[in-house]
Amino acid sequence: MDITVKKFKDLQNQELYYILQLRSAVFVVEQNCVYQDLDGKDFKALHVIGTKKGELVAYTRIFKAGKYLEYASIGRVLVKESARKYGYGKDILSASITAIATYFNESRIQLSAQCYLQRFYNSLGFIAIGESYLEDGIPHILMEKR
Repeated sequence: MDITVKKFKDLQNQELYYILQLRSAVFVVEQNCVYQDLDGKDFKALHVIGTKKGELVAYTRIFKAGKYLEYASIGRVLVKESARKYGYGKDILSASITAIATYFNESRIQLSAQCYLQRFYNSLGFIAIGESYLEDGIPHILMEKR
């Protein structure tokens, strides 16, 4: 998988379209969750884009400390449903962790994880902080990597 990291203003129209299309497919349609994906935070984020043979297969957005959560953070973590068997989730998360160190010079990272993915995030060094909570009707838990 090829990884690129871009500021919002550097995303090409078609690239942005495919990102938003995949976010909608995963977070709205697949998870049957009606919520406002376009939350105004994309402008503040760096976008970590994973492609295979030119097709978008994985994505996250990352933030400096204080722009979304208290510490540097990763959000909108997704892998296209047909590509989940290839380990791209770990690849895109590892690339996001590296990008936070490279672009923000930060190592303490937080994310709001869907509870059913807690083991996945544990395998990448994240630990749960506090109790679970509902976000857009889905159980989540704050997780942190130091």
